[in-house]
Amino acid sequence: MPTPLQFEVPSPAPNERLDRWLVAQMPQHSRAAIQRWIADGAVLVDGQAAKASLKAEAGQRVAVHIPAPADTELQAQDIPLSIVYEDDDLLVVDKPAGLVVHPAPGHSDGTLVNAVLHHCPEIAGVGGEKRPGIVHRLDKETSGLIVVAKNDQTHRFLQRQFAARTVQKEYLALLEGRIDPPKGRISAPIGRHPVERKRQAVLPVDVTTGKSAGRESITEYETIAVYHTRLVSGLSAHFSLIRAHLHTGRTHQIRVHCAWMKHPVVGDTLYGYKRQRLSLDRHFLHAHKLRFRLPGGEEQEFVAPLPPALQALLDGMDA
Repeated sequence: MPTPLQFEVPSPAPNERLDRWLVAQMPQHSRAAIQRWIADGAVLVDGQAAKASLKAEAGQRVAVHIPAPADTELQAQDIPLSIVYEDDDLLVVDKPAGLVVHPAPGHSDGTLVNAVLHHCPEIAGVGGEKRPGIVHRLDKETSGLIVVAKNDQTHRFLQRQFAARTVQKEYLALLEGRIDPPKGRISAPIGRHPVERKRQAVLPVDVTTGKSAGRESITEYETIAVYHTRLVSGLSAHFSLIRAHLHTGRTHQIRVHCAWMKHPVVGDTLYGYKRQRLSLDRHFLHAHKLRFRLPGGEEQEFVAPLPPALQALLDGMDA
């Protein structure tokens, strides 16, 4: 058995619960994990098992037996990663379209998590066994930037930034048609579709209560360029390349909001046209920029250029 970590409660007494005091001593571990260890009898105070609610008293000796990581079904897999940035606390990856972020029904392996586990095995168990290191996610067919935490302290640090909406997320998307107005703010609540449970939808506000079953969802967009091309049918069609900024992080948010505007994302057969007008084997949505604070306090911006297939589609049209 590994040697336990030893602590002595200083004088004067901190007047804190044991679990809260231990979080301050071991910031790399979450409070939930420490509470679990206490409940399992892995934390001893003066040689005796204790409760999380115990008030820490000056002079007490606390021994923490950190359990070995639980075995999970997750396997490290040698899947190529395009790493944009990496340090001791996190890595930023440019995820390709077609790669699922974490295991889920129908995708038990071959995910970004499996690839990251191969690259840095130390993330096993960080933030949760099924989604180690994952702070946010991208849809399977959405390419671009995603940040992965290497330890619990960084995981919580990043989670707080996402919860406070201080992380700046910029996407590039090609939409059907010419958008009017070319720049705007969409504030429309999103929730699960009332009939088609695999879809999300903008849910209306009840005129009686003034509330919606959906959650607040805000997207700002700006048209970068308008393209036109002649389709196979001989008709001419317009497409708008937009820059979208997310102020909330709802499932499929950009795709739902754009479809609600009657300008669905090109290639999106779930929310857009079943028969696409342009030849593309994915939807045209790319997480282009990500800006957040690193654990050291420095704010940094990361950029991922459009994948070649998306750039080639634009190059084949007239602006």
